[in-house]
Amino acid sequence: MSDFENCSGNCASCGEDCADGGATITLTLDNDETIECAVLTTYPAAGKEYIALLPLDENGENHDGEVFIYRYRSENGTPSLENIEDDDEYEAASDGFDEWLDSMEYDELVAADDAEA
Repeated sequence: MSDFENCSGNCASCGEDCADGGATITLTLDNDETIECAVLTTYPAAGKEYIALLPLDENGENHDGEVFIYRYRSENGTPSLENIEDDDEYEAASDGFDEWLDSMEYDELVAADDAEA
């Protein structure tokens, strides 16, 4: 389903590449089209692990804010992505991503408040 280029598969401990948004994945779609994506995060939701990817254009940018969400697994250090086929599971995964986004905004607000103090 995907080829990992600059990602060890462990976003919690991969170091500076993840911290500055440098981790990328090249997805190969069902029609054999490839899309380069930035790894935003891996996160838990409803007892499973998911990954959020930001598709990038040929200049390494994203202009529409579209995010791809996949079920994420890592076995023996090898990461893999799986399509989410179930609507209820996708809803739970989307809610988990929204919670992650909310926590990121909260962290930025707290950091800004601390900088002002």
